[in-house]
Amino acid sequence: MRVIPLLTAAIVTTGLYYAVIEREALLAFARGEDAVATDTSAEATAPVAAPATDNAEKSGAARVRVVALRSTARGIDSAVILRGQTEAARQVEVRAETTSTVVSEPLRKGAQVKAGDLLCKLDPGTRPATLLEAKARLAEAKIRVPEAQARLDEARARLKEAGINLTAAQKLSEGGYASETRLAAAQAAERSAVAGVATAETGLETTRAGIEAASAQVAASEKEMARLDILAPFDGLLESDAAELGSLMQPGSLCATVIQLDTIKIVGFVPETEVNRVKIGATAGAELATGKQVSGKVTFISRSADPTTRTFEVEITIPNPGLAIRDGQTADIVIAAEGTKAHLLPQSALTLNNDGQLGVRVVGADSIVAFFPVALLRDTSDGVWVAGLPEQADVIVVGQDFVVAGVPVTATYKEASQ
Repeated sequence: MRVIPLLTAAIVTTGLYYAVIEREALLAFARGEDAVATDTSAEATAPVAAPATDNAEKSGAARVRVVALRSTARGIDSAVILRGQTEAARQVEVRAETTSTVVSEPLRKGAQVKAGDLLCKLDPGTRPATLLEAKARLAEAKIRVPEAQARLDEARARLKEAGINLTAAQKLSEGGYASETRLAAAQAAERSAVAGVATAETGLETTRAGIEAASAQVAASEKEMARLDILAPFDGLLESDAAELGSLMQPGSLCATVIQLDTIKIVGFVPETEVNRVKIGATAGAELATGKQVSGKVTFISRSADPTTRTFEVEITIPNPGLAIRDGQTADIVIAAEGTKAHLLPQSALTLNNDGQLGVRVVGADSIVAFFPVALLRDTSDGVWVAGLPEQADVIVVGQDFVVAGVPVTATYKEASQ
C-alpha cells in the first residue's frame, strides 16, 4: 500500500523537472524536433534574435503559436510626481519695536484684518512731551540762523573796510605821507577782519548743524510715537491672539501672527535626477489629503539642493479665494513635463527575462522572438505606458511566457483598438 504514493511522488517530481528545468527540450519533443542543448541563462536584449536551429527549419516543424499586438508609439505627457504640503503665501510674526504696555483690547485668532489695521496700541508715556521738546529746539535753532547770517555779513563788511584802509595806508606809506605805525595798524585790522569772517562762518555752520540735530531729534521722537501703533502688514488672518491688555511689550515681543491664505503655495521637493524636467510656469495639479483636487503654476524652483536629501524645493502657487485650503495639508503633486513617445500595452504583456529585467517579447524579423527591456512611465485603467520599444512593434500579448528570445513563432495579430 505504501508503494503507490512513492510512485506517484516520483512521477510528479519527474514531470515538474521536465516542465521547469527542461522546458525547452520538452517543447522541442512536443513539436517533434531534435532536443538541442540550449544556453538559457540569459535572453538577448537586442532586437536582432538568434535564428532557429537548422533542423527545425529543414523539417518544417510547427512553430509556437502566439497572439501579438501591432502597437505604434504615441506622444504622451510625462509628469513629475512628488509629495509636498501646503504653505501660506505669507506669514509674519508682528513684534514690538519699543518698550511700553498694551492699552488696546486684544484681537482674537481667526479674525480677518486688512493692511494697516491696528493690532496692538502701546501707552505713549512721556513720548509726546519729548516730541514737543524736540520741536521747540528745532524752532529755536531755526531762529538763530538770521542772527548768524547777520554776523557773517557784518564780518565781511569789516573785512572789506579793513582791506580798503590797508590799501590806502600802503600807498601813503610809499609816498612818505604815512608812518609805519599806521601801516602796521591797518594790516592788523585787516587780519582781525579775516578772523572775524571765519568766526562768523563757523557760527553760521554751527547754527545749521543745530538745526540738523534738532530735526533728527524730532524725526526720532516721531518714529518712537509711530511705534506705539503696531499695524497689520497685509491682508490676512490672525493665527494667534493679539497681545493682552496691560501686557508689557519690549523690543521683539510678539504682538500677533498674521498669515495670508487667499493665495496659497504647495511646496514639494523634486529629486536631482528630474529637476531639469520641471520648468517655471509649468502646469501642476495636486490632490490634498482631504481628496480635494487643485491646480496652479510652478512659480519657484530652488537653485540649491538640500544638503541632506539632495532634492530641490519647488513651489506651486494656487488661488484659494474661499480659504478652503489650510496651511500644512499634505498633497500629492503632479507637474506636467515635456512629452515623450511611448506604447500603451496591456499590463499582462509585461514579463521578465532570465536576468530579471522587466520587458516585453516581440515578434521580430522572420517571426523570431526578441526581448526588449522597457521603462514604465504611467499606469492607467487602459493599460501601462512603456518606453524603450521601436516606433512600430509587434508585442506578444498571449503566449509570451512560453517562448524566449530566438524561438520562431507563428503569430496571430490584432490591432491596438481590438
